[in-house]
Amino acid sequence: MAVTAQIHIVDDDEMLAEMLVDHLRDQGFQDVRLFATGELFLMELSALNHDTPLIVILDFNLNSIYPQAANGLEILQAIQKQNKQQVSVIMYSSQSQYGEALEIINSNAKGFITKDLKGFIEIDRIIKNLLN
Repeated sequence: MAVTAQIHIVDDDEMLAEMLVDHLRDQGFQDVRLFATGELFLMELSALNHDTPLIVILDFNLNSIYPQAANGLEILQAIQKQNKQQVSVIMYSSQSQYGEALEIINSNAKGFITKDLKGFIEIDRIIKNLLN
């Protein structure tokens, strides 16, 4: 069953991001897009007029492969500056450091998930709550 929501994954780890795309499509989400940098995502976001909810799964450490790229927290702040009320952001990271998580939660992300198999299940739960 197809689920009506746009999901954009912003992650420079191509292999893990493709696994997440496949997982979400298996869950019924057809409109899943992948961006390797936050800058590419922001260009797309500014041009979109959303009629359906947009959920963004955003890597915290976006600048690990592209050192000049903005990190996830900077991209989250840029989304908020664009005043995109209909955009819900779930941050995820390969590291689960307390300070990092606290900083993300204080920035109004809808959740902070670690990149592992349990994280995929948690992403499913958060998306389901956002859409209900």
